[in-house]
Amino acid sequence: MMGENMPSAAEAGLTRPVVLVGMMGCGKTAVGTALAERLGVPFRDTDAAMETAARMSIPEIFARDGEAFFRRRETEVLKRLLAEGPGVLSTGGGAFLRPENRAAIAAAGLSVWLKADAELLWNRVRHKTTRPLLLTDDPKATLIRLLAEREPSYAQAELVVEADPAFSIAQMVDRVLRALRRAGVVT
Repeated sequence: MMGENMPSAAEAGLTRPVVLVGMMGCGKTAVGTALAERLGVPFRDTDAAMETAARMSIPEIFARDGEAFFRRRETEVLKRLLAEGPGVLSTGGGAFLRPENRAAIAAAGLSVWLKADAELLWNRVRHKTTRPLLLTDDPKATLIRLLAEREPSYAQAELVVEADPAFSIAQMVDRVLRALRRAGVVT
């Protein structure tokens, strides 16, 4: 959604996709949408694209086809969205765990880990029923375990932006933009 006074991707200096990675609840969709709007570039979301293609929700895809099937389709969708060029791309929490996804992102885009601690993540996801991996007897313990397992993969992102529970979405966008400017990705 480009407004009249918004820069084009080229004007913003964006020559490739900025790919937001991190745990469920870290703000990839909310921050990504606002970041894309601020830059005047398209926002794309792998989970939304998966749901559109399957005509099902992510939990329904998990329930019907299992996580392995979901992850294979997610890789296909990710590669397709990366090929669409400059913009902001939000990935599912597990997407960056797969080496082939990290390689595709590195080849076509720039990965940015929105790093949030377990308490912040829990506060954001605890009331949601749309997180299939948290449908366990102890969802908080599951979230903490997933975070510990996933952090080594997320740490491979090219940029890391720390989330702060006191920050608004706009403040997180400012923080991401500063990191992108320091990296020479946007002007």
